Amino acid sequence: MDQRIEKGSSGWRFIAIGLLFAICWASASTVTKIGLTVAQPLVISVVRFFMAGVLMLFISHGMLRERLPRGKEWGKIAVYGLLNISLYLGIYVYAMQQVSPGLGSLAVAINPVIIMVVAAAWDRKALSGRTVLSLLLCVAGVTIAAYPLVQGAYATTAGILILFSSMFVYSAGTLYFQRNSWEGLHLLTINGWQTLLGGVFILPVVVLTWRPEANQFNGSFWFTTIWLATVVSILAVQCWIYMLKHHGTRSSYWLFLCPIFGFIISNIVVDEPLGLHTLFGLLFVIGGLYWVLQRK
Repeated sequence: MDQRIEKGSSGWRFIAIGLLFAICWASASTVTKIGLTVAQPLVISVVRFFMAGVLMLFISHGMLRERLPRGKEWGKIAVYGLLNISLYLGIYVYAMQQVSPGLGSLAVAINPVIIMVVAAAWDRKALSGRTVLSLLLCVAGVTIAAYPLVQGAYATTAGILILFSSMFVYSAGTLYFQRNSWEGLHLLTINGWQTLLGGVFILPVVVLTWRPEANQFNGSFWFTTIWLATVVSILAVQCWIYMLKHHGTRSSYWLFLCPIFGFIISNIVVDEPLGLHTLFGLLFVIGGLYWVLQRK
């Protein structure tokens, strides 16, 4: 009886954390778009990373008294931060200058398929027919959804290509995390240090590209950075790492909901248009995800 209650509780916890992750993660595209109206992309990013990293490390080491990384753990966290923070989010925020928030969320949703493509390249294995078909369906879905947005100047072809490149980097970071042993390090410790180091790595680029006239440290800027730091970098990423650690590849199913929530949020907040292209694009992407993730 106790085991059944424990299993049921675990199932409801997985659902609650998955929903929370999908909503918070989907909000990032729209909030980033707001911030880009008042500041340079990497300025938003570096303030967000330092804010989130310091807060997580204060909780991890100051309040929870978790141990510091040791030896080779520092190198693994640094590589993870470079992939998952500096490169992925650095490229992503540049892409968001040229694509709509909903489209950004739709591209993020196809990560499970891209992860399988990157894993095949990593292991030097041929892609399965299922993976190839799923990738084609997902790319077709993004293309269908993007067509009216490009026509209406809500997105550019270059922005979409930059967005896809960020997804490949993110997938490499996810595989790197999953294929390394973290020796019992607390999730907040891993996430805090990888976020802080990711900010350090892009700081020289921020200094070199700094343009004072392009940055307004007003309410929109601080709303964006605080939301991205707390709701996305801390809350959503903690949910994602928790699910990866305890539920493995099943966690990827929650990415189904990200484009749905993403388009809803962007439509409400920034009036991104929704239409039949959006619906069919979503159906293609969700179909491709289901095809590659379903169990035989």
